[in-house]
Amino acid sequence: MDWRAHWGGRERFVVFDARPVDGAGFDAALKAWHADPRRPGRLHYIALARGSPSGFRRRLQADSNVTLDLLCVPLAQALAQLEARIDAAVVHGVADSAAARAIARLAAPGARLFASDSLQEVFSAAGFVCEGDGGAFKGVFAGRAPQAGAQLQSPRNAIVLGAGLAGAAACERLCARGWQVTLVERHAHAATEASGNLAGIYMPLLSKDDNVGTRLSRAAFLFALGYWERLGGIGAAIEGAGCGVLQLARGPEHAGVQRAIAGQGRLPLDFAEWLDAPAASAMLGSNAPDGGWLFRKGGWAHPASVCAAMLAACGAKLTQRFGVGDVTLRREADGRWTALAADGTAIASAPTLILANGTGAVSLAQAATLPLTPVRGQVTHLAEGSVRALPFVLCGEAYLTPAAHGIHCAGASYDADPDPELRTASQDQNLARIRALLGDARAGFGAPLRGRVGQRCVAPDRLPLVGALPDPARRGRVERLRDVARHDGLHALLGYASRGLTWAPLCAELLAARLDGEPLPLETALAGALDPARFLLRERRRAGAGGQNGAGSGV
Repeated sequence: MDWRAHWGGRERFVVFDARPVDGAGFDAALKAWHADPRRPGRLHYIALARGSPSGFRRRLQADSNVTLDLLCVPLAQALAQLEARIDAAVVHGVADSAAARAIARLAAPGARLFASDSLQEVFSAAGFVCEGDGGAFKGVFAGRAPQAGAQLQSPRNAIVLGAGLAGAAACERLCARGWQVTLVERHAHAATEASGNLAGIYMPLLSKDDNVGTRLSRAAFLFALGYWERLGGIGAAIEGAGCGVLQLARGPEHAGVQRAIAGQGRLPLDFAEWLDAPAASAMLGSNAPDGGWLFRKGGWAHPASVCAAMLAACGAKLTQRFGVGDVTLRREADGRWTALAADGTAIASAPTLILANGTGAVSLAQAATLPLTPVRGQVTHLAEGSVRALPFVLCGEAYLTPAAHGIHCAGASYDADPDPELRTASQDQNLARIRALLGDARAGFGAPLRGRVGQRCVAPDRLPLVGALPDPARRGRVERLRDVARHDGLHALLGYASRGLTWAPLCAELLAARLDGEPLPLETALAGALDPARFLLRERRRAGAGGQNGAGSGV
């Protein structure tokens, strides 16, 4: 019983392997895919995996037409949180009636099933036409009318507005799938605004309750590590260093919470290791009385070099339009979006348009109601030798990077004002925090006012906005995200705040997967937490509850 006999001629074939064998079946599938002249254009393999930390893990392959998803969660949770259309499922030795119904929910028309004989009854009840075969059985999903394999969107042309980390990642992820993309940037070159700092740090977030933000941060961090390796690697194709990050606790109470997280034992040491005060002090070379986290795989990177690597990977599928100034958008009668220059000249037109222009997005009529706030961040540039040299990134209330090209980056301020100029008060704040971290009252003493100011794009919940933009003008009953009316073909990659380096790859992958109708790289609950319509949904729910004199939530 071989599901590979059924993939011939498909544009895409999605396999779900419920055997928790760490994706061992993937190697055989990949070998068969390469050897078969009738192979599908794209192979997507989803497998349960034993591992920690928990969550969905997408692993990009050398061939962009092959994707591996490892679901490091129990089967019931994996099926409940997976958004995919499955063409074949292998469930030998596992599953029950609830799992059978969940697999049927995910099954594409005519999907093939391979399972143990003991499961034949529950899968028959779930809509599969089954026949035994010596201790095992195979089935065909008959719950929906069989049809040809899913067709990819056509035409696959898009405009990406903004050439920072968000926009460059969007270009690369779409071009890797065969899209033709036009990148439109108001400035003369990429990484000019929020992505223009000399160094950005990358590390995950932790929390005692492993909340949504923590889980998203973890998924983004782990995906980014593999993604950057595929582009050539930090410290090679990308300027930076995977030198590790030491994050010091902010005081005894904060340290107590961090020790409790470490005591849960769910994080491998190469991901996050708690260092008590003696160990943290020894690493720092000065007193660290409350200990800290060591993120061995964290580090820093030059955002502009990350953007350059992503855009270079796009090849001939990318057209770049730089220096166009401010633009407006127009929806054409044929459904295409056109980006217009200030004089009304059409810059580019496509059925799909992605806003990845940070705080500039709210100046566009279609995105004006998004609750995005510009937050000023001033980074201080310190000459090498003006502070103690450390071979890793140090952070806490501020951060300090190792010197590159003779400069340490320290910062950053978090100010609710639009002032673009360097100011002494922000520098003094940065230096005071760095001195506290280093335990050195003279660090950076007498440093000239040098650095950079950027405007972060921040949402109220500090999470990105990824997906189709809501259209507030279109009314109707709204109870869930899927009920919210959207602008057809208009999407967002916004709100990365101060973590654009980490957010950009996974958010772009999530959006590209949605646009191509692929399995999502995240649990559905996490993908929903990033939906740009979440704020409008909350507003409509509050309005509904108010209309009932506060007697209900409107859910």
